[in-house]
Amino acid sequence: MSKSKEKFGIVLPIILLSYFMILLDNSIIFTSTVKIAQELHLNSQTLAWVSSAYTLTFGGFQLFGGRIGDVFGRKRVFLIGLVLFSFGSLMVGLSTNAAMIISMRAFQGIGSAILAPTTLALLLDSYQGTMRTRAIAAYGATAGLGASFGLVLGGIITSVFSWRYGFFLNVPVGLLMFILTIFFVHDSKTEGSRHLDFVGTLLSVIGLSALVYSIDGTTHQILALIVAIIALILFVYAEKLIKNPIMPLKLFADRERSSAYIARFFFIGAAFAYFFVTPQALQRVYGFTPLMAGLAFLPATLPQFFSATQVSRISMKIGNDRLILVSIILGFIGVLLSAVLGLRTCLISFE
Repeated sequence: MSKSKEKFGIVLPIILLSYFMILLDNSIIFTSTVKIAQELHLNSQTLAWVSSAYTLTFGGFQLFGGRIGDVFGRKRVFLIGLVLFSFGSLMVGLSTNAAMIISMRAFQGIGSAILAPTTLALLLDSYQGTMRTRAIAAYGATAGLGASFGLVLGGIITSVFSWRYGFFLNVPVGLLMFILTIFFVHDSKTEGSRHLDFVGTLLSVIGLSALVYSIDGTTHQILALIVAIIALILFVYAEKLIKNPIMPLKLFADRERSSAYIARFFFIGAAFAYFFVTPQALQRVYGFTPLMAGLAFLPATLPQFFSATQVSRISMKIGNDRLILVSIILGFIGVLLSAVLGLRTCLISFE
């Protein structure tokens, strides 16, 4: 092993495995939905909330999760996130009815909203220069591998054992990460960030949660959208006045950064919808078992992993803007081909 690789130590594996655990859990749910619905007697609307409850809290609390790490120390907050996520996973696996699994998925989302930004912050704190670039490339590779491999693993676990084991798996992994973090990860916080932006935090949670509900909710969606718009407008206004805002508006002054945020917003939205609907289409319409549905996503695993490891090199050659444009076009073609092949017919079975 080279000297440069030795410098990564155990901190990078802790960060990547924790991030992988979040992605894996979120992907496993997609290939398990049909079995969950059968065992817990869920209709299509209730089943959608098994995923939406997680998305609601994850999206609503993510700014808050990143900010408390800046204020109270990222190691401490990371440990709290691990406990919340692991406990939520345990309770999801033990769920016996719709109310329990939906509420525990929401609880899981809060743990993920703390872990996701904190893992990246710990990575940036732990490495500098070339090491940081390589660590970020590994982080990106983990994202691609976790999302696609989770679908495969979810299908295997659901078919061979039970969908519950996919969530139980997070408990020992989370415990191991907790112990390793205590001994090997150094604490850090952002200098000068001693105050939590309570106004911004409250408005961001209300605004983002209401916005997600206006898209995924079943009743009073127009009201939720109005609440979201008002809360987010007040949020932007408050962030202009507060000294240490939870979301510094100067971040959006960079045109390239703002464009990347917009592109990612629509890309993630399309990806979540695709991965939620497609496994159900394969099982309900085409008669796939959960294992077969998971294996159907196996061809996506290697290209995602390879692309993530090469993204830094490709970006240096053709630029970020062209790289993002190519990725969006490829993603659009993939979703379009799925629709042309008839996967949209699964929507008929939900009515």
